[in-house]
Amino acid sequence: MIRVLSSGLYSSIQDFGRLGFQKFGVPYSGVMDRHSASFANAIVGNSKELPVLEITMQGPKLQFEYNTSICISGADISAKLNNNLIGNNRLIVVEKGDVLSFGKLIKGFRAYIAVFGGFKTEKVMGSYSMYHNITSKSRIEKHDILEIESQKTMSTNKNASIKTNEAFFNLKKVEVFKGPEFNQLSEDQKSMLLKTEFTISKDSNRMAYQLQEVLQNSLDPIITSLVLPGTVQLTPSGKLIVLMRDCQTTGGYPRVLQLKESSINSLSQKFTGNSIKFELVNE
Repeated sequence: MIRVLSSGLYSSIQDFGRLGFQKFGVPYSGVMDRHSASFANAIVGNSKELPVLEITMQGPKLQFEYNTSICISGADISAKLNNNLIGNNRLIVVEKGDVLSFGKLIKGFRAYIAVFGGFKTEKVMGSYSMYHNITSKSRIEKHDILEIESQKTMSTNKNASIKTNEAFFNLKKVEVFKGPEFNQLSEDQKSMLLKTEFTISKDSNRMAYQLQEVLQNSLDPIITSLVLPGTVQLTPSGKLIVLMRDCQTTGGYPRVLQLKESSINSLSQKFTGNSIKFELVNE
């Protein structure tokens, strides 16, 4: 097991999400950056969809009560094991009593901790993903106990690592498809939507990223219809909202764009003040 000595800013257990319950209004949830979470799981020998600990900007402090192996991927938040700096994207052998902590944010916004065998926390509706009113907690808290399995045979290689292409941390380009209401936009609106460099506002979280710049909008609201993670909605005020993993299942704002899966991963590593630019790709 793992004792939570401090929780960090926003740390939660997430897997690949809760599928098949959207008709009941249950969000998908799941890891914001599937690429990084899958990478961490792969290095410790897990299947890619096993639950990981997603941490946001400021990491937790964790004490391990079992021997295990871990990998940290995604954002670089100056991870330390027993106060010694450790790198991302490498297999780390952890022994009983070891303490994992984090320091300064170097790049990215969300990091993922995978443990051998995955986290064995609460499972609801086929998923370990924490979400308010679905699971008993929406994030980990100080003094929590996180169940994991003890690893009987430990790796003898404490420095195994895999190179990963981290260019997406710096990419401004966000690849998108046309949304259902895209063609209701005027030609000028379409041009502005694809030429403007948009800034991520402070009102951004696991549910949605809001953008600061305004797109002149005269479209009428639509009949409430389906939305997905990656749907870009245009509000009556002209603000754009990019829905993320914890988004609602329906909405009444025009859906002008839809992000590619890889673009959701990339966007989740950006934060307030970062800028993006939409790039339309062939369907």
